[in-house]
Amino acid sequence: MNNKVTRNLYLFPYALWIVLFVVAPLLLVLYYSFFDIEGHFSLVNYKTFFTPVYLKMTLSSFWYAFLITVISLIIAYPTAYLLTKTIHKQLWLLLIIVPSWINLLLKAYAFLGIFGTKGIANSFLEAVGIGAKQILFTDFSFVFVSVYIFIPFMILPIFNALNELNPTLLDAANDLGASKWITFRRVIFPLTIDGVKAGCQVVFIPALSLFMLTRLIAGNRVITLGTAIEQQFLVTQDWGMGSTIAVFLILIMFLIISLTGNRKRGV
Repeated sequence: MNNKVTRNLYLFPYALWIVLFVVAPLLLVLYYSFFDIEGHFSLVNYKTFFTPVYLKMTLSSFWYAFLITVISLIIAYPTAYLLTKTIHKQLWLLLIIVPSWINLLLKAYAFLGIFGTKGIANSFLEAVGIGAKQILFTDFSFVFVSVYIFIPFMILPIFNALNELNPTLLDAANDLGASKWITFRRVIFPLTIDGVKAGCQVVFIPALSLFMLTRLIAGNRVITLGTAIEQQFLVTQDWGMGSTIAVFLILIMFLIISLTGNRKRGV
């Protein structure tokens, strides 16, 4: 009994934290979503969300998040695999993760200089004879910078999954005559799928609600749900519509987590 009481005392601060800073904000967002711009209780925000404008915005957000996630995965998986084969793999992993500690705004401004008219990228294109191009404020620059920012978060869980892989399973596949491709497809990838799912979660969900890069790097050419929420709260001051978009964004995030979550199989 004493142990149970002690455990409950230890759990109380965590439960209080979750209620105050997770549950309460979610309920507050849900509450504001039922009020129009004039402060009257209404379902007009939910009706507005299902208009072509917001549905197109939702599809656009999904497309860019999907694109960023797929490109990050294509780059991250072989990178993580090569890291597990190096001698100082923890050091190399640290060097990849360190840039993620830098403030997002600083990295965005750095790319403004790199992709600018007189930036390093255009200087290189002129040096090889291609000539200066409009790189900044394009879909390419937005996806490129987004992948650069999110790729460490994709590499880390995949690296951990590969690093924990039992090498005797690979030896067994080799002894049975499996080629490298068959070994990867039938052994390595299925056993590291949880790392892939975790990486996709931590990339897709934040990419779905990006708003800072859409302004600084894409020049408002890319409009996502995150951009719409920012505009509703800070520009039009329509907190109800902003909260409604946030409600659907939260529901989408929970749906993605449930679809990509790890399911324990019964024996």
